[in-house]
Amino acid sequence: MTQRTGTDGGQRNKKPTASGGPPDQELLLSFFSLKIGLSLYIIYMLRNVPRTVALCSAMMLLLPLTSLAQIDLPSRPADSPEYQMKEATNPNPSAVKVARLHYSGGGDWYWGGSAVPNLLKFLRDNTDFPVDTIERQVTIMDAELFRYPFLFATGHGIIRFSTEEKERLRQYLAGGGFLFVNDSYGMDRTFRKEITSLFPEREVVELPFDHPIYHCFYDFPNGPPKIHEHDKKAPRGYAIILNGRVVLFFLVESDIGDGWEDPQVHNDPPEKRLEALKMGVNILTYALL
Repeated sequence: MTQRTGTDGGQRNKKPTASGGPPDQELLLSFFSLKIGLSLYIIYMLRNVPRTVALCSAMMLLLPLTSLAQIDLPSRPADSPEYQMKEATNPNPSAVKVARLHYSGGGDWYWGGSAVPNLLKFLRDNTDFPVDTIERQVTIMDAELFRYPFLFATGHGIIRFSTEEKERLRQYLAGGGFLFVNDSYGMDRTFRKEITSLFPEREVVELPFDHPIYHCFYDFPNGPPKIHEHDKKAPRGYAIILNGRVVLFFLVESDIGDGWEDPQVHNDPPEKRLEALKMGVNILTYALL
């Protein structure tokens, strides 16, 4: 894989225009406001002269502004919202898309808002994968669920699936989908019970360190990285395997999701954040191969 660099070009800090609209629309609005104002002023000043003279004078004064309207306007810059949305949302149908799972049970499914976009930007900048860097959000019963081959879930506390949700999630995973669950703290005991009931015929296994998920892009010879201390236990990766393929991966005592977040959120050292992002790339790569 070749190394790629970002394309921001240092233009992200430009101030928006006064009304928040694109600069070309601002220019047109200013131009027509000026033209209308001058027209009214000219009509007022020439109110006491013959009509023909007044009209000819007004035309002569407004012609320069009319020609100004024909000048090519500047293209929409990279810091406009429309440009950024187009840049982030890759129109390539094969672009990598990640959806955050909005689960039930009371856990904070929304935890770490900057995590997924940061991971996707890292994936875009360090691999050749086409990437859509906008995070989507779905529930298991969402009609859009099967559009997203990779689901991410995180938080603290309890994840619980209804009987109907379990059946649909089984269909999703058996059909090629992948669910990665990052224990941000407090999910281990309850969630392992939940995935046991999700696939009662399957054993929840701890993946050995030689499993491809730890080596498919970056090399993690000692298994998952330790990003946050939590209970100061060794990080572990549990999985459900269908037909020789991991379809559900559950990381405990690692918390790479927090490592994906903006640096100021947890003040993780740069090397820890890099480990977390690299492990995320491995999980995505394995899931999408």
